[in-house]
Amino acid sequence: MTDRWLTLLLHRRKLYGMSAPLIIGIAGGSGSGKSTVSRRIAEALRPASVAFLDMDAYYRDYGARPMAERMRINWDHPDAFDLELLDAHLAALVRGDAIEKPIYDFVHHRRAPETERITPADVVVVDGFLLFVDERIRSRCDVKLFVDADADIRLIRRIRRDVTERGRPLETILEQYLATVQPMHLQFVEPSKRYADLIVPRGGHNDVAIDLIVTMIRHRMSLESV
Repeated sequence: MTDRWLTLLLHRRKLYGMSAPLIIGIAGGSGSGKSTVSRRIAEALRPASVAFLDMDAYYRDYGARPMAERMRINWDHPDAFDLELLDAHLAALVRGDAIEKPIYDFVHHRRAPETERITPADVVVVDGFLLFVDERIRSRCDVKLFVDADADIRLIRRIRRDVTERGRPLETILEQYLATVQPMHLQFVEPSKRYADLIVPRGGHNDVAIDLIVTMIRHRMSLESV
């Protein structure tokens, strides 16, 4: 979907000092396909520069607590996240400042000592299953998308991810799902759907929805550039 029109648009934004990025927020249940949607939108918006922020990187640092205590934390509750830092980082990117995004160690349940430098971009894509729960973060998003998927599909994807990427045993994954993931989804994630500008069923495999979203974003960018 890269074309000469978008190239000229970005040139005009820079020429007239339109440096503030367009912030696209992508929420949805764990395993719904948020990352796939984020990636496909970014690819379709080229040659615009795109910065990515994943809400999962902003878990609070519980490294000082014993490992046994860390494993009992409800990681699916909004209180588990450092929302103040996420809000500050989004504000910095809007100002045109670079940030040092945290890196979270999901194997040991703590924040890693190193960070990832994120530089200002034309578009900032931020995703997270609780992204629309907090009003401060929600208000930062110019475009709000909710990626929807059936519960069984989300669970299967979560199992695959946690086994292959985080080295967790199946029994632990299912225990966490029943104890916190499912109830927190019903209490926080599902109700936050009402804040979305668009709901994307079937996640990253919904070509029609993604095409419509990209067209809407391009239109939004063109309005801001005049």
